[in-house]
Amino acid sequence: MTAQQSQRADPGGPLTGVRVLEMGQLIAGPFAGQLLGDLGADVVKVEDPARGDPIRSWGRELPQGQSVWWSIIGRNKQSVTINLRSQEGQDLVRRLVTETDVLIENFRPGTLEKWGLGYDVLSEINPGIIMVRVSGYGQDGPYAGRPGYGAIGEAMGGLRYVVGDPSTPPSRTGISIGDTLAAMFAAIGALAALQERHVTGRGQVVDSAIYEAVLGVMESLVPEWTSSGFQRERTGAILPKIAPSNVYPTRDDGWILIAANQDTVFRRLSEALGAPELAEDERYATHVARGEHQVELDTLIADFTRSRSLEEMETLLNDYGVPNGRIYRPRDMVQDAQFLARESITSIAHPVLGSVAMQNVFPRLSRTRGRVRWPGPRLGEHTDEVLRRIGLTDDQVTALHEAGVV
Repeated sequence: MTAQQSQRADPGGPLTGVRVLEMGQLIAGPFAGQLLGDLGADVVKVEDPARGDPIRSWGRELPQGQSVWWSIIGRNKQSVTINLRSQEGQDLVRRLVTETDVLIENFRPGTLEKWGLGYDVLSEINPGIIMVRVSGYGQDGPYAGRPGYGAIGEAMGGLRYVVGDPSTPPSRTGISIGDTLAAMFAAIGALAALQERHVTGRGQVVDSAIYEAVLGVMESLVPEWTSSGFQRERTGAILPKIAPSNVYPTRDDGWILIAANQDTVFRRLSEALGAPELAEDERYATHVARGEHQVELDTLIADFTRSRSLEEMETLLNDYGVPNGRIYRPRDMVQDAQFLARESITSIAHPVLGSVAMQNVFPRLSRTRGRVRWPGPRLGEHTDEVLRRIGLTDDQVTALHEAGVV
């Protein structure tokens, strides 16, 4: 038994026993697969035999030619190479579906149907199959057939317009947030469908559109417009009328974020600043008043923080119970006491790199906590193992290799 086989046989995680077939690529589909795998699901990832998932070469490549991004998004998965454009490859997928609980895909709508692998076909083979479909615009509607990347969904869902400084064009967040939001909604949908299947015994389609996933987290953006004609604009580091809640400079060229917009918290901040009278000043005494005088209040606080070091400000604010925080970069995370105490970052053995540090599994469950069992595998590392599991003989597996199907 290999090390990975031993790890897979080790019970653990709330989704242990759930089998997932991942047929997507890049981020929106595979991140959903990562989330389910993190929680213990047995994830079989189908990749193109010639090049695999393109994300294997994304991100900053290390000198050894390894993509650390793949180490994360491919973790806890078994890599199986199948040419989905071939009849033999499509037949293999149908055999895999007989033992699959959840199938994840993020191809352009209609692609699986073109390959004879639509939900109508696969649900005939396995009525309990849950098909999770992630796409830019969803599976129907006039835009369904358009190519839809995460960036487009972020723009259409309203996020891009409100991110950045008002003096600049709409900005992006620096990560593929549209893709990961769609993946999170997809994973939630998969879990909901699994629960419903316990009652009916039937599977269904989970349709997660990137633009809708972004829209889903946009708070009161839409009703503010439809009810009062108010349009949120880009506001940089602040939210208008929410004060004080900003980043402030320190003497040693650092930045500290202070969030003291609640009345009781602002009173404590005033005491920390050595100016308790601010909490009684009619300009700052209430949430509404502070919002009206946001700029002058931020200037007042910045004048104080600029005279102290980052460490001094952090200690002072913590002593007075004022929410605050540094602007973390990776170097801060890997040595921070809170990260270390909770093992928020874990180090995973890697066959080439020795080990890779990566974010741990979230959220935490008290009894059946998920874990990172192994990093993203080599392309096709588990092809033979999985094909034998669904009943193929050694000769059949060899023939598929020789024909270029796997």
